[in-house]
Parts: sequence; C-alpha cells; structure tokens
Amino acid sequence: MTVSTGTGHTGTHGTGTDWQAWQESWDRQQEWYMPDREERFRVMIDMVEALVGPAPRVLDLACGTGTVTARLLARLPRATSTGVDLDPALLTIAEGTFAGDDRVSFVTADLKDPHWTARLPYESYDAVLTATALHWLHSEPLAALYGGIAGIVRAGGVFMNADHMIDESTPLINAADRAQRHARMDRAKEGGVLDWSAWWELAAQDPVLAAPTARRFEIYGEHADGDTPSADWHARVLREKGFAEARAVWRSPSDALVLAVK
Repeated sequence: MTVSTGTGHTGTHGTGTDWQAWQESWDRQQEWYMPDREERFRVMIDMVEALVGPAPRVLDLACGTGTVTARLLARLPRATSTGVDLDPALLTIAEGTFAGDDRVSFVTADLKDPHWTARLPYESYDAVLTATALHWLHSEPLAALYGGIAGIVRAGGVFMNADHMIDESTPLINAADRAQRHARMDRAKEGGVLDWSAWWELAAQDPVLAAPTARRFEIYGEHADGDTPSADWHARVLREKGFAEARAVWRSPSDALVLAVK
C-alpha cells in the first residue's frame, strides 16, 4: 500500500503524508474483523442526533485515528469533538487528518489514570462515544472508568460504547459465530487484506509513523488482554455509576452498542 502523496517524500502533518490513505487502510483492517462496523457507527450517530440534537459537544473516547469523529462530522457538521487517546501513532494520524479543522481537538491521556478527565478542555459533554477500544480493560478498571465518564456527561446527555460483548450463556451460538467469522476472514486474507499485525508493520516502516509506532508498542506491548463482558453487564454497571437508563441499541452475534442516558 502506498501512503505518500507522490511528491517524493513523506512529511509530518500537511507536508506530504497522505493521511486519508492511512485512514482508509485503518478502516479496511478494522472491517476485516468487523464487516458490520459502519452499521454500528450509523446507529451511534442516529442516537446522538435523536437524544442530544444536531450540534453536540462530543468526547471521542480512545479515539484512535478519529474514526468516530469523522462519521460524526460527516453526519452532523455543527458538532464539535474532543478526541482523547494515549496511542501516539494513531493520534499522529488523527491530528494529521483533522489539522486546520477548528471543530476538532485532541488530548493525550491514559484512561487508567483516575485524573484523566482533568486534561479535557471542557467539564461536561453532550455525548461521550467510543468504539472497539475499551475491551483492553479488565472489568474493575472499566467500571471505574464508567464512573469517571458519568461525571462528565451532562444531565440528559449520553454515553455509547460499541465493542466486543460476549454472552457466555450461549456457548453453541458463540462457537458457530466464531467459526463462521474466521472462515470469512480467511477468505478475505487470501485477497490481500492487512490484519492487525501487518498494518502495524507497515506503520513501523513509514518515516513519519515509525517513531510514534515504536512508542506505542512501548506503552501497550503487542496486544492488550482485557475482558469482554456482556452487554447486560455494561448496562448494569453504567446504571450503578449514575446513568438513568442503559441498554443495548444494536447487536451482532459477538458485539453490541450500549447506550446510556444520564
């Protein structure tokens, strides 16, 4: 895959790197794992508009390359977004992508730090959104994070988490879904799709992303190993942490989008 602009060099934000190409390659890699990825984003933004209106102040939690922010602004151009993450490589792509857009800002913070919200530019948000990002946390720190999130969502505001949420009470269904997904992924891999490891190998070879990618692996290691509790667990804990209502508003056999209203 080529990610330069063809100018003969690859530079930092706005000086040669094709950030859109990196965004697209990230999307393709993620869609290899989750072919219904865009559907969950559609439902997420639908519910943002329905519950907090067309011009929300949004926190894109564990924002990565800014995927949620991009879908949000495409649908709701009067929205504003603060992206927060710790990954220096993905933040580099996000900052390059949205450079010059005054609707978007980024913050580097560790969500396991109990004081992470102090780094944010605003005390409260209409919506806090996250997708396929919190499964690297174990249940106890995730519950603590939900408490922090409840403290920054305004009254009437929303939190949504789209992620792997496994219902362990249905092992036969889970096994059949897993087998089918892996067979589909194997077929796609034969067509040259980049998986997680291959994508990061490519990033490590890029002149701009090599250094932040190395820092990224110093922080996280090869891959974090968290928990994937059920959607019911997420909804229950969110209610315990101060949200008035919480339930799944979208599901696949292995994933769910849980919506909580403050």
